[in-house]
Amino acid sequence: MSDPWLAGPVTSVAYGWRLERGDGVTLGFTSHDRDVTVDGVLLRSSPGMLPSSIVESIGLETDGLEVNGALTASAIRSDDLASGRWDAARLEIFLFDWSEPEAGKRILAVGELGAVSYSGDAFQAELLGLTRLLDRPVVPQTSPGCRASFCDAGCGLNPLRYRHVSTVSLVDDETITLTSAATANVFGYGQLRWLDGPNTGLTADIIANNATQLIVARPPHFPVTTGTRIELVEGCDKRLETCATRFANAINFRGEPHLPGNDLLTRYPGAG
Repeated sequence: MSDPWLAGPVTSVAYGWRLERGDGVTLGFTSHDRDVTVDGVLLRSSPGMLPSSIVESIGLETDGLEVNGALTASAIRSDDLASGRWDAARLEIFLFDWSEPEAGKRILAVGELGAVSYSGDAFQAELLGLTRLLDRPVVPQTSPGCRASFCDAGCGLNPLRYRHVSTVSLVDDETITLTSAATANVFGYGQLRWLDGPNTGLTADIIANNATQLIVARPPHFPVTTGTRIELVEGCDKRLETCATRFANAINFRGEPHLPGNDLLTRYPGAG
């Protein structure tokens, strides 16, 4: 091995974990019995946090594994797992010498957190390895609707033009009432992000809206008080007509609305 600290006795070797959430929060843990700082990140002692077996290979086999650990009030909480804060968080598992942490580390696995389950004071998470990226299609398939995400590089629109900040006056399950009027029918297929309160950083897909209310795909996970600020991102139904008339962006439409579909193959003389 290239790491000199692995050549001798392994009594000072410990596991390290680095977790990066989508909202920017980064946490570190170690199987050592004391806190250690590695690469500028404080790894808190969590001896009960262990991975399943890790196997390195040169093939293309699935490299997923499972991570088991304890739920703590200050780090990984059950309500954060349930609300989706840890969805698709980046996880790095490595070995390091706790007696000389500046000597470097040996990375064992890198990927994203997949399915997470918890029971009592423990949780279990699946690590989705990098080889899963090979399952993505090599080229895009044809589709009548636009395949670009709204305001991404393929769409080409400036996202800042379609973001709005508002405040909430009432929440009734999936219905959110705003304190000020909004433009009707522009936030459908868009997204809501909470800026205040216990839901800060969480997002929800918007199904539809009128001048004063939003209908979201799921209600907020935590209670919402009057005056809570939210960020609203307009949406697009991915139709060519919408792209051309509402956004004047038909040149960047990423779809084939006039391409004959599979039903053309079923047509024959005399068919109804």
